[in-house]
Amino acid sequence: HGLRYPHVTALRTRWQADFAPATANKYLSAVRGVIREAWKLGLMDGEDCQRALSVPNVKGSRLPAGRALDMGELRALFAACIDGTPAGARDAAAFALMFGCGLRRAEAVAVRVEDHDAESGQIRVVGKGNKERTVYASNGGEAAVAAWLAVRGDAPGPILSPISKDGMIRAGEPMSAQALMMRLKRRARQAAIGDCSPHDLRRTFVSVALDGGADLAMVQALAGHANPATTARYDRRPEDAKRRAAQLVHVPFDPGHGGEVA
Repeated sequence: HGLRYPHVTALRTRWQADFAPATANKYLSAVRGVIREAWKLGLMDGEDCQRALSVPNVKGSRLPAGRALDMGELRALFAACIDGTPAGARDAAAFALMFGCGLRRAEAVAVRVEDHDAESGQIRVVGKGNKERTVYASNGGEAAVAAWLAVRGDAPGPILSPISKDGMIRAGEPMSAQALMMRLKRRARQAAIGDCSPHDLRRTFVSVALDGGADLAMVQALAGHANPATTARYDRRPEDAKRRAAQLVHVPFDPGHGGEVA
């Protein structure tokens, strides 16, 4: 096994220059996993292992990628789905799961009919790390899911089904996460709201819930975040407070009342 301290240090330097800190640290974590397995298999001694593992993470942070949609954009997106077609009903239900429930796209396509309780709106979700949680489709979200199921039928299997070109619903078959992303991009173009990703809908769920006064720990549980710091990154309230504080400072510049420059 050739991974030693100098090699890991070189990788860290390269990744620090090429990637955001979180991405670089994810790669370093993967390398550490390889090193530990190499030690367990007797491919490197304990001293070399400890030295290689001592390479620190990259420091720093970046603002979260993507954007939160405003309510006007959300209305336009869902309005674009109301076209009288099975695909429109399914797309509205899919977006309701991601925005209304905060699901990742992989979670949304994995939700089954038997995971959904129409009376309470409760949905069982298996997320990252094989961890199960419950979320709730409420108000318009449950209405969107119910409207789609009225078209799809209640056959067991994934709620979100593929639809063939001739309009046939393939109930019981899973819709792919990639197909869901492409449907969102298509509807976003129809709604003229600019580029929009599945994660943007999930991010909007977190931001809107926190804006509405929901407890951070509760939103963390609904979103399935392992770390509350991840949830807090999408809290717009501190940014709004910073904006209001900045507006208290007045710069005495008026282009209409300038003097001559010597």
